Amino acid sequence: MIPLLTAAAVGLLVSIFGTPYAIRFFRRREIGQFIQEEIAGMHGHKQGTPTMGGVVFVLAAVIGYLVSHVRVLSAGGLAVEFTPLSDGGLLAMFALAGMALVGFLDDWIKYSNKRSLGLSKSAKFGGQLAIAALFAWGATEAGVVTEISFVRPLGIDLGAFFVIWVLLMLTGWANGVNLADGMDGLAGGSSALVVASYTVIAFWQFRNPGVYESVDPLELAVISAAMFGAILGFLWWNAPPAKIIMGDVGSQGIGGLLAALALLTNTSLLLVVLGAIFVAETASVILQVASFRLFGKRIFRMSPIHYHFDLGGWPETTVVIRFWILTGIGVALGLGFFYGDFIFLQDLL
Repeated sequence: MIPLLTAAAVGLLVSIFGTPYAIRFFRRREIGQFIQEEIAGMHGHKQGTPTMGGVVFVLAAVIGYLVSHVRVLSAGGLAVEFTPLSDGGLLAMFALAGMALVGFLDDWIKYSNKRSLGLSKSAKFGGQLAIAALFAWGATEAGVVTEISFVRPLGIDLGAFFVIWVLLMLTGWANGVNLADGMDGLAGGSSALVVASYTVIAFWQFRNPGVYESVDPLELAVISAAMFGAILGFLWWNAPPAKIIMGDVGSQGIGGLLAALALLTNTSLLLVVLGAIFVAETASVILQVASFRLFGKRIFRMSPIHYHFDLGGWPETTVVIRFWILTGIGVALGLGFFYGDFIFLQDLL
């Protein structure tokens, strides 16, 4: 329990006190948000708001995770010991940092070219594919179950196609979080709730090793706690009206970490319930594009779906808070499924 609390506290402190320095740094270099013409009327005031704030909370989470491995020993005099990093923790960190790097390059190109378009689709997909392939290789070497899973593996072994599943998970969740990052605090607050749920899930798996087949669940709980604290610290400055925006580096990093946590804890499909708001954001874009191309009509006033409610007259803070509530409902439902399965197994035994 101490490593979890340490990771969360360090992640929070580094993020909440480090973000103001990032705000000043980005402002001096005029690294700001570019607003699309379609929403300029509603959110034009955000033009120039410092972006790439995700760099801070990604680093804060990494620092929190590493500090949690420091042990101070008092027997025979004070001594400091660093406990080894496990395979599961390293894989989750790789997914977080790797996807964040892709997002950083995307943000940097936007800044360099002074426009809202970053990496080309092929370049972004190529980077995500490389990360997915390396993650899949590392996960199989670490002994991950290559089956599709809900709260536990379902018996459908993907075998060599596991790398494709990893790619779908990483890119799908990275893009889902990215689509939600259109209003102050929306992606940050929703992500914090989902990440926190994985602290509970992974720690529960650690306490019940005979029931679950996850990879290093305690390490996954620690990195989840570190990320939860780091996002909360960032959210202090990202809450409406935002003084800084996470950018693709933040949303891609969060999405990569969520996918990694789901894969390593064997809860891939459960993440659809926990992060239902991100699924809804992605589905709204897919449905909007499909409807317009097939029938020439739009289903929503604008997609992603949070803009539909924005154009319908909801104030931005109302949209954000209601989406947080919906995320909380999804998290509660997902944790209910997870615990209900555990009770069911205990009854069988």
